[in-house]
Amino acid sequence: MDNRIAIEITDGVADVRLVRPDKMNALDMAMFEALVAATERLSKEKGLRAVVLSGEGRAFCAGLDMGRFAAMKETGGNGVPGGENRDLTVRTHGKANFAQQAVWGWRQLPVPVIAAVHGVAYGGGFQLALGADMRYVAPDTKMSIMEIKWGLVPDMAGTPILATLVRDDILRELTYTGRVFSPEEGQAYGLVTRICPDPRAAALETAREIAGKNPDAIRAAKRMLNNLSVDPGPALLAESVEQQKLIGSPNQLESVRANIEKRAPKFAD
Repeated sequence: MDNRIAIEITDGVADVRLVRPDKMNALDMAMFEALVAATERLSKEKGLRAVVLSGEGRAFCAGLDMGRFAAMKETGGNGVPGGENRDLTVRTHGKANFAQQAVWGWRQLPVPVIAAVHGVAYGGGFQLALGADMRYVAPDTKMSIMEIKWGLVPDMAGTPILATLVRDDILRELTYTGRVFSPEEGQAYGLVTRICPDPRAAALETAREIAGKNPDAIRAAKRMLNNLSVDPGPALLAESVEQQKLIGSPNQLESVRANIEKRAPKFAD
């Protein structure tokens, strides 16, 4: 975990940082494993009161590592979360598969999590931010539900969370187009909690404020608020079923080839 995520805990506040700045904190298998390991560690941390999740370098998280898409182009193989020929429909963590747990695990932590987002949060990186209770975002951040660019669907627990945040038609437009949107748009949509010049500093300030409250009440409030949502199980499984059908299919591979070769795709019906 140490070469992908750093954790410092001070006075009950965990400062969690993605530390792959040379790759804009892109999601390779090591990063997925580190994210899951981080939530497992924090879930057992005594005295934990709040968590701030951020990324070092130029970006929060640029999404899936480009090397995985290149592998799809070359081999037609699996290059997406849950890859390495895993069956995405297998539930490895309760209602979630392994890749979904990298996001869903933050939602499951018993204490509030604040994502401090800057630079870009694309695709899986944006879904990672969704796993937090709140999202503090820098003014020049670019965000996107970008999976459609690669001929895929969001499958890292984003859809059950998005369904609780965004109006249905807005969610469909963002998912179908993959367009990049601004923090102001994100705030209007319900995806951005606060726009801050320094989101990490602001998130740490809020986390310290939360840490000063009755921890029993805070944990009770998170359990109660989590229970307001409908059962995420069917949505999590649907993500995996649909993604598994798409991975390696002719039109999905054509999406990857066209993007890597910087040309218009030629899809077959």
